[in-house]
Amino acid sequence: MPGLCARKTDSCGRSVSYPTLGERHSKEYCAMYGICGQRSDGKVLNCPYGSPSVKPDELFSAKIQSLCPSISGNVCCTEDQFDTLRAQVQQAIPFLVGCPACLRNFLNLFCELSCSPNQSLFINVTSVSEVNGNLTVDGIDFFVSDAFGEGLYDSCKEVKFGTMNTRAIEFIGAGATNFKEWFEFIGQKAPPGFPGSPYAIGFKSTVPDLSGMRLMNVSTYSCGDTSLGCSCGDCPSSPQCSNSEPPSPPKKDHCSITIGPVKVRCIDFALAIAYILLVLGLFGWALFRRQRERILASDREPLLKLIDEDEANLSNMQYDENLALEGRGMAAQLKNGAQLSIIQGYMSSFYRSYGIWVARNPTLVLCSSLAVVIVLCFGLIHIEVETRPEKLWVGHGSKAAEEKQFFDSHLAPFYRIEQLIIATLPDKTQGKSPSIVSDDNIQLLFEIQEKVDGIRANYSGLTVSLTDICLKPLGQDCATQSVLQYFKMDRENFENYGGVTHAEYCFQHYTSSDTCMSAFEAPLDPSTALGGFSGINYSEASAFVVTYPVNNAFDESGNGNGKAVAWEKAFIQLVKEELLPLVQSRNLSLSFSSESSIEEELKRESTADIITIVVSYLVMFAYISITLGDAPRLSTFYISSKVLLGLSGVVLVMLSVLGSVGLFSAFGVKSTLIIMEVIPFLVLAVGVDNMCILVHAVKRQPLELPLEERISNALVEVGPSITLASLSEILAFAVGGFTPMPACRVFSLFAAVAVLLDFLLQVTAFVSLIVFDCLRAEDNRIDCFPCIKIPSSTEEPDEGMNSRGPGLLARYMQEIHAPFLGLWAVKVVVIAVFVAFALASIALSTRVESGLEQQIVLPRDSYLQGYFTNLSEYLRIGPPLYLVVKDYNYRY
Repeated sequence: MPGLCARKTDSCGRSVSYPTLGERHSKEYCAMYGICGQRSDGKVLNCPYGSPSVKPDELFSAKIQSLCPSISGNVCCTEDQFDTLRAQVQQAIPFLVGCPACLRNFLNLFCELSCSPNQSLFINVTSVSEVNGNLTVDGIDFFVSDAFGEGLYDSCKEVKFGTMNTRAIEFIGAGATNFKEWFEFIGQKAPPGFPGSPYAIGFKSTVPDLSGMRLMNVSTYSCGDTSLGCSCGDCPSSPQCSNSEPPSPPKKDHCSITIGPVKVRCIDFALAIAYILLVLGLFGWALFRRQRERILASDREPLLKLIDEDEANLSNMQYDENLALEGRGMAAQLKNGAQLSIIQGYMSSFYRSYGIWVARNPTLVLCSSLAVVIVLCFGLIHIEVETRPEKLWVGHGSKAAEEKQFFDSHLAPFYRIEQLIIATLPDKTQGKSPSIVSDDNIQLLFEIQEKVDGIRANYSGLTVSLTDICLKPLGQDCATQSVLQYFKMDRENFENYGGVTHAEYCFQHYTSSDTCMSAFEAPLDPSTALGGFSGINYSEASAFVVTYPVNNAFDESGNGNGKAVAWEKAFIQLVKEELLPLVQSRNLSLSFSSESSIEEELKRESTADIITIVVSYLVMFAYISITLGDAPRLSTFYISSKVLLGLSGVVLVMLSVLGSVGLFSAFGVKSTLIIMEVIPFLVLAVGVDNMCILVHAVKRQPLELPLEERISNALVEVGPSITLASLSEILAFAVGGFTPMPACRVFSLFAAVAVLLDFLLQVTAFVSLIVFDCLRAEDNRIDCFPCIKIPSSTEEPDEGMNSRGPGLLARYMQEIHAPFLGLWAVKVVVIAVFVAFALASIALSTRVESGLEQQIVLPRDSYLQGYFTNLSEYLRIGPPLYLVVKDYNYRY
């Protein structure tokens, strides 16, 4: 055709032009058909001869339709040419498969170039070369409309390459910013041995006049197309993505009211109004009540005088002492206008009979109750402590646990993480951390790596090194995430490659340069090995992040990672003893962690708290011994003290905790560290309270009554209140057993049983001990040494339980606190303050944020405290996200 020509390589290897007057540019005609040679690297070269399009056979036509559905009927490629096309585009499919519209447009470009039956209308061979005596295509012009180019680029420009979490255009388009730059990159003739086109492709957007050619302008698919739509991450401009707003995080302020310059939440405002109304109502009720009491005071005086006279007559009569006490009790109830409830009445009757029986049979009650608890303690032989975080905080039957179990059993669990974070210290004047990317610091990193590689841990007689347990995805090298990978983890390459300059080069070319490829033959994203930088300014990084992925075994019992755990312990020991001083000597900071660090630190915290628990029990023992005793009198202190009784009470509390743990351990329920740390204090507090109540109730009984009556009356007085209070505590903890979180559920159940056992021991064993202590004191036997008896003195008979002088605290409560609290104004103020605190708690509860920070459960002196702080500051990689599709039919 006029105006068109081709170039031919002469004997010197230069391309020369020659006219192509006989070429046709029409429908159903090919510009290049067949393969006429191949380059030295094996890439085939097309024949530069035009020919009519060819009708493929049925099998070949089906193959073409599978890759190029837009081409039907005749084609301009042989089966070998099509196989070459498919092999070449397969290299790009992994980058674009996330967006079907982009992939289809990309495939259409090369399908039209290679096999379109109208190929000659938009393809013109511009130069040829001679290979083994045959002419082959060396360059073409590809006439493509701007509309197709823009549609192709727009559909692909935001597509992400998931493996590297970056745009696919960075890999298959050299980061092109428009379709012309992308076409220019695609059209470059690749040197032998490099990926790309074996001949030059010149993309043109206008056709020569009178050439008979036209632009290739097949339809393009938008990335927002409903039939070939892409995700919003690959196509943020899609109407579906722009119109449907993403779920916004829950707003902290759902409603607010502006009062002048102050902005107040609606709930705060409503509670404030409610409080004002309640306080006004309370004051009004108090005033009304006070006036009513003044009116009724005169009417009540005759009745009170009559009750007092009856009480005096009863006390003067020689009735049985028990009937006298009942009369006084009824008079007191009438005076206070109170009646026992039905439940309290039954409980009082029970405790009256029970108290007499215990006082008559203290040895039987004590031995039988202790025997039951000691039998429960034998379950401690089977005790197991659960320290794996995923077993503590995730319910066994929860959706998250089931999905993780399925993933781990079918696809292998996520690898174990061992990590070092080396950071520069902030400048004292500017407060900014300087860059850590320097020759000296990278040399330090090599020194650290050599020490880590030299770790040899012992596991069941076997020597374990990092290479034995590390993740090796693509060969025999560990997939260590470190800046040293840019030097193939070899110190000799540091100088050969150019030192820190090479590292800075690799920060920008880690996917394209072979010298930047890691030792495990995969590109290393610098954001995984650096921290403390903004944007992509990797050279400003202030921290090295070194991560050692270690193979993780799927084992429900948690014992399948013995080798890894042994190496991790040696790794932590090396860091503490050698690496930490080494890094600090270079004026750098080092934080570190292993996969088993949290579990080991929780164990250490539990062991360290044993001393705290022992000290607290000793303090409580001293407190009980002092408070249970009578007012100290030097002459009778050795009899009236209650050291042995207090010690016995503390032992009962310990037995209740051990009995609870033993009971659940016998049934195979694993304990948790929080049980060991919290429940002893909890039960101790409840137990001490009840012990003091019981002892002081006995001391308040008249000395004239026999011991059986005193014990019985004391249990009648305080037994129902202790029972109901303990029952409420047990039910409160038992309700916690319905929570799905294993740690909270187990803690609640253990605590409920411990409080129950503590209550039962208090009303059985401890009451028996009170009986023995009373007998000891009445017999003038020394506390702690009951075998030693002191002769009775006529001047000071029967001290011990018989000293009835009220203590300082009792006198304060009786003479100061109770009268002051009885004032009507004080009552109103106390209620108003309590209501204020209650409403404030309701308002502040809406500000509570859910979550469980790992730092909270760790000891304050743990090395993991600094690690988690640096992790949130420097690490740029989040937790992994997996999408698992079950029962997928791969045939379609």
